[in-house]
Amino acid sequence: MGESMPESAGLAGGREGHRRLAELIPLVLDAMAEGTAERGGAGPAGGPAAVAAGVAALTGAEPLAGATGVGAEQALTELSRLLAAGSVDPADPACAAHLHCPPLAVAVAADVVASALNPSMDSWDQAPVASEIERELVTLIARLCYPDAPAPDAVVTTGGTESNLLGLLLAREPNPAVRPVCGRNAHHSVARAAWLLGLPAPVLVDCDGERMRPAALEQTLRELGAPAVVVATAGTTDTGEIDPLRDLADVCRRHGARLHVDASYGGLALCSAKLKPLLDGLDEADSVALDAHKFGWQPISAGLLAVRDTADLSALSVRAEYLNAGDDTEAGLPDLLGRSIRTSRRPDAFRMAVTFRALGTEGMGALVEHCCATAAEVAEMIDRHPALRLWGRPTLSTVLFKPVDADDELVAGVRRALLEAGTAIVGRATMSDGVWLKLTLLHPHANAEDYRPLLDSVVAAAAARPAEVVLR
Repeated sequence: MGESMPESAGLAGGREGHRRLAELIPLVLDAMAEGTAERGGAGPAGGPAAVAAGVAALTGAEPLAGATGVGAEQALTELSRLLAAGSVDPADPACAAHLHCPPLAVAVAADVVASALNPSMDSWDQAPVASEIERELVTLIARLCYPDAPAPDAVVTTGGTESNLLGLLLAREPNPAVRPVCGRNAHHSVARAAWLLGLPAPVLVDCDGERMRPAALEQTLRELGAPAVVVATAGTTDTGEIDPLRDLADVCRRHGARLHVDASYGGLALCSAKLKPLLDGLDEADSVALDAHKFGWQPISAGLLAVRDTADLSALSVRAEYLNAGDDTEAGLPDLLGRSIRTSRRPDAFRMAVTFRALGTEGMGALVEHCCATAAEVAEMIDRHPALRLWGRPTLSTVLFKPVDADDELVAGVRRALLEAGTAIVGRATMSDGVWLKLTLLHPHANAEDYRPLLDSVVAAAAARPAEVVLR
């Protein structure tokens, strides 16, 4: 009973917690630098087997954790170096496969504070000021989406998947017979949300390219003969295209259908006066999904769901006496439990709030504009390149391309060859005319010239050993 706790079990909070963090965080930063230098490129070379071997080399024949442990300093140094050496780095322009942003340093620093103090956002007595900061953030987001609505609101989620789930949940609660309807361009999470909620599989609406056709939606709703929730998309995963939101909202209004917009990718273009017209009609939606770990440059996760009418969120209400007892709420303690489908949840709003306060909405919009402008320049670069073919002009920051005359096998093989070499992390999109390479440009500081080496690598991989690339 009298034995002291090991130093490795020191706390991050309290009056002395900051001192222990001041000792440990420099070790982490040094280890990150060593691992990044060891990796050398956008990602680790050698593929899954090499990465697994790196972890095995650390632990050897022993399990990850022995009976006594190695101490905080050694554990942090070893594993932080290993993580940096074996990770893809979204801060490298050659890492451009996915909607996977390089987080801003201010957001990561804020995350340290939030993690150290560890507010739990399921009751006010666990998160007094964190809940107020979250309220300020969601008020900002709600007004961004619905500037003229009398009572908009928003909640924090883990990302677009949870936000889309909530969007369908809010439609189902007043009408359990509601039918989901979405474009063929919709994110896979829409179908998954319908399945989780016990709803029928979504009725799919035809698209012009990657944009839902209002006339096709009109016909679908007319033939459906049932209450519907329509899911439109503002920024598709494959191409970044945005549905004609105002026209779709008009169709929904004529047929009494609810409208949810999955704006996980493109939603924060609202911060840009230049790009905001792309989202014309978004404010007509009943609910909107957004992701600040895309255009927002937050560490994952940082999702949001905005609603035009705060009354819709009453569907999330739940009573647990130990968290939101009736007499406590009557006495003025805010009810946080009804702000999420989760119970314990991190104060993800804190780093988002810090970032918005640091940059302002115009500063955030400028970063979005930069990424979209860079994508347009890279697309021009590809279009002028004799060995590359451009799929189409980007709407946001996604660019599809491939080597000239490359078939699907070669395109897929080039991508895997670059990934295995650690040279570049490039995405793929399967379109009606085959497989294309995909760049999703979320680097807020990189310019078009920073992506030229990546394009050169694609050309070289396609030209050097096409037969070997196909066989990989």
